[in-house]
Amino acid sequence: MLKRPAFLRMRHAVIAAAMTLVMPAAMAWTNKPVRVLVPAPAGGTMDVMARLLADQLSVDLGQPVVVDNKPGGGGAIAISALLSAPADGQTIMVTATNVLTEVPQVQKVAYDTMRDVRPLAAVGRSRMVLVGTPSLPAKDLKSLISYVKANPGKLGFASYSAGTASHYAGVILNQEAGMDLQHVPFAGSGPALAQVMGGQIPLMYDGMVTSLPMIRAGKVQPYAVASKSRSPLLPQVPTFAEQGYPDIDFSNWVGVVASAQMSADMSQKIQAAVYKAAGTPKLRERLEGLGYEPMPPESLSELGRDLRTEYDRNAGIVKTFNIKP
Repeated sequence: MLKRPAFLRMRHAVIAAAMTLVMPAAMAWTNKPVRVLVPAPAGGTMDVMARLLADQLSVDLGQPVVVDNKPGGGGAIAISALLSAPADGQTIMVTATNVLTEVPQVQKVAYDTMRDVRPLAAVGRSRMVLVGTPSLPAKDLKSLISYVKANPGKLGFASYSAGTASHYAGVILNQEAGMDLQHVPFAGSGPALAQVMGGQIPLMYDGMVTSLPMIRAGKVQPYAVASKSRSPLLPQVPTFAEQGYPDIDFSNWVGVVASAQMSADMSQKIQAAVYKAAGTPKLRERLEGLGYEPMPPESLSELGRDLRTEYDRNAGIVKTFNIKP
């Protein structure tokens, strides 16, 4: 009678150990609900990515993964919330790299992204595109520049946040093309695109993920893609480089970051879970359909180096073009 309970306890221990060995990395991350901060309102580029990842992670983890939108301050509100939460893996953030590498160049923030934030997984890259309201008479970049110059002081361009690539691109083209488009910042792509589609603001530099459906639906017209090569999603639209403006080369990867105080072990577990989720055929197909270019997995150290390179490049842009918030 005394041996049976001991045997059962041993058997249960063996089974539990075996399950641990075969358990996927995602299951070892947490057994509690996870909060995913997004530094943008619902409907924007980062929000789309966050919700796709959250849905898949929720399935993998068997736990609720809840998206918490915290727009404003060029991402500062969301990052502050991230850094004030315990670095235990229950609070992570889905963001585009421009929030980490561009905004701090032109805004005073209470943190150092290169020191306080750790990139965990780069999931997809989104190119930038210049779009305009369909009522604009100019149908290509050359005629658009001429139209703006013929109407000095009357036109503006929207960005999805001050101090981001959406802002940078407009300032650079203004300077290089001799235009005077006024910058109108918004808290995210959704509100800005609504104004462009409605004709209240004629132009916007936006991520392709949010603009592509509107381009396909004829609700906005594209003028140029901000990359060295044409996008396979918009092969008919020339790049800025093709049209004489190679400095306008902006694309951001969107992925998961956490507090730099998070342990290396936890960081690696979350990275494995995110890459596992992003690699599922269903999610990968959805991302590609939305306009994201899938990215190969990188180590934590590689991601850190890439982020530093982007940060330094943007610092040079801000200095060269005297970009102000």
